[in-house]
Amino acid sequence: MGMIKEFKEFAVKGNVLDMAVGIIIGTAFGKIVSSLVNDIIMPPIGVLFGKVDFSSLKIVLTEGEGGASINYGMFVNIVIDFLIVAFIMFLVIKQMNRFKKKEEPKPMEVTTKQCPFCLSTIPLKAKRCAFCTSELPE
Repeated sequence: MGMIKEFKEFAVKGNVLDMAVGIIIGTAFGKIVSSLVNDIIMPPIGVLFGKVDFSSLKIVLTEGEGGASINYGMFVNIVIDFLIVAFIMFLVIKQMNRFKKKEEPKPMEVTTKQCPFCLSTIPLKAKRCAFCTSELPE
């Protein structure tokens, strides 16, 4: 029963819900970027290169129906998609890190003190020095 309880706590926590929302938004964002590349960025670049449709660029390996080809034009589009998404994710993460609160280091808890007789370091609750065996004042 313990494992089911742990899974329930894990699934109900905000992290899983945040991840699910992120995946859904990321998928939608990917479609937007694909449309941006295929419909807005690549047509003007194709015109600059002599009215080339990058998505149709390929090396034909075998002719005829069902022939094999290497579609390097689609690869170029997908690489541009990736670069845009990676750059935007870089900018988002950079901004998130900028807005994160910087945690101030917590002061260390004092657990030792010095013996007033021999100046050795001893535990804070010690009644007698382990080095010189002197009784310590309270």
